[in-house]
Amino acid sequence: MKIGVLALQGAVAEHIRSLEAAGAEAVAVKRIEELAELDGIVIPGGESTTIGKLIRKYDFLEALKEFSKQGKPLFGTCAGLIILASEIEGQKDAHLQLMDMVVARNAFGRQRESFETDLPIKGIDEPIRAVFIRAPLIKEVGSSVEVLSVYNDEIVAARQGHLLACSFHPELTDDYRLHAYFVDMVKEAAKTTTK
Repeated sequence: MKIGVLALQGAVAEHIRSLEAAGAEAVAVKRIEELAELDGIVIPGGESTTIGKLIRKYDFLEALKEFSKQGKPLFGTCAGLIILASEIEGQKDAHLQLMDMVVARNAFGRQRESFETDLPIKGIDEPIRAVFIRAPLIKEVGSSVEVLSVYNDEIVAARQGHLLACSFHPELTDDYRLHAYFVDMVKEAAKTTTK
């Protein structure tokens, strides 16, 4: 089982480390040809506008939509969550438009408002340590989206079938249980999809 981390911007090495700790083979992905080898992919944090431009520049937009159409799991963290969303507040165009949710960029404010907290997540026994850095929020979800975690009455993690998204950076702690959750999603999907 091979999981890629989109390596256009963001904490790529940290995601690879967390995925490997969760028992997966993990690789940095810089070219669309590499997608064919993967069972799942992580879209890391960074700056969503920049990642969106790079996704288009390197032809990942349609390639990632096709990857999703094959039922292969995608996991968006922080800016990656924005990339997956069907709608971005105050912005005309969203990016991949795969996940039925409306998101707000930088909803927690600037860099100095960054914080850490213990967060309960549906499907994971004990709360995980979550690092929020200029984090986005999920403002609304469609009926097919399952809310996995809420912080101060705001949605910060959700799942829609083979798509997983969170507002925070799970890769910046030594707690890899959310990555393990994604690895399990990839294992499940691999039973029903073909490369």
